[in-house]
Amino acid sequence: MTTLNENLTKLFPAHIAQLQQMTKTALSRENLEGIVIHSGQEIKAFLDDNSYPFKVNPHFKYWLPLIDIPNSWLVVNGEDKPTLIYYQPIDFWHKVTPLQESYWNDFFTIKILTKASDVDKLLPYDKKGFAYIGSHIEVALALGFEAINPEPLLNYIHYHRGYKSKYEHECIRQSSMLAVKAHQAARHAFLQGDSEYDIQQAYLKSIGYGNNDTPYVNIVALNKNCSILHYTALDKLVPQVHQSFLIDAGANFNGYAADITRTYSYKNDKFAELIARMDQLMLNAVSGLKPGISYVDLHIETYKAIGEVLREFNFITVDADTATESGIISSFFPHGLGHHLGLQVHDVGGFMADERGTHVNAPAEHPFLRTSRTVEANQVFTIEPGLYFIDSLLADLKASANSDQVNWKNVNAMRGFGGIRIEDNIIVHKSHNENITRDLGLI
Repeated sequence: MTTLNENLTKLFPAHIAQLQQMTKTALSRENLEGIVIHSGQEIKAFLDDNSYPFKVNPHFKYWLPLIDIPNSWLVVNGEDKPTLIYYQPIDFWHKVTPLQESYWNDFFTIKILTKASDVDKLLPYDKKGFAYIGSHIEVALALGFEAINPEPLLNYIHYHRGYKSKYEHECIRQSSMLAVKAHQAARHAFLQGDSEYDIQQAYLKSIGYGNNDTPYVNIVALNKNCSILHYTALDKLVPQVHQSFLIDAGANFNGYAADITRTYSYKNDKFAELIARMDQLMLNAVSGLKPGISYVDLHIETYKAIGEVLREFNFITVDADTATESGIISSFFPHGLGHHLGLQVHDVGGFMADERGTHVNAPAEHPFLRTSRTVEANQVFTIEPGLYFIDSLLADLKASANSDQVNWKNVNAMRGFGGIRIEDNIIVHKSHNENITRDLGLI
């Protein structure tokens, strides 16, 4: 049986070859000699000597799975073996992470940097032909870089980041495996009556995570809090009754994110029926995710399908076509269908029509879409339709000319449940979709 490390060892060479070819082409197009990628550095809080949690530059972790090493650098030109300048200080205040032997080491010329300010001794002397990629502009200027995050170069890279290598697919599978395990622990905590805070602790403990290890701040919401799309408050008090539970939470593996959402009802009630119906709708949307289609078109189809659910459950008094035309569905489904997934949770390149970065706007009626790009093989997406009962949006709807299209008695009965979102992570292959989340047993 092939171990995980053996599988990564097998897949990594093709990943590096893909990045080398992409870099070579990009440099030729932009008349550059090479790229210098900065992993980043710790940022201190204002008037404090404590730093914010370090988040590595995604362009850095694209090349190798180092996500917690600041002050490190990569020098790449698409032909020669890339150079890794690895920061390993002599420090008795903090734990120093030693360089580990791993499957990726042989693909880099590795130089050890013991003092961050000495990096210029290891970088190319003449930087005129090199572009700096990173967030610390003051550092780039001090080192003498003239080309700093050039937009045409970034556009080219971001566009091609949409196509994931088989190595990247495996990393996303592994992050999803961790997330699924943690989601199962969170569901158990909900069903035993825990608070939001305790559910979050169960999630983290199940996979050995601290609060800063997740790729984004987990959304762990009970009851009416499920209607707050980015709810992160984590009430420590157990509510008087448990009605509903929405968890939008992920995990990391080698810098690649999983992003999974589930909604549960505490009882076998009408809300549970609505969850089951939305789950069916979500899987139908996954089936529609195919090479050559527009993600915008899939969103619009799903938008109308949510209108059909609203009519089935008698939340609206008109058919789905009328609800689509009037736009009242947006009061119940105010976000996009999903997004690209990879090195970043909301991965880059979603609005690009080509390598030059030509922007494709989302339709005015659906401004919160996170991608308008044509779906192609080897891309990775989330699919996450939702149906919510949000007081502020419902108040606007009730005050509008379309108020008579809503069955307010039935809608009001659902306000305490908050809402529903169900999200799976999907790899699009030429012949089929791979629903990573379902394949790992999360239903």
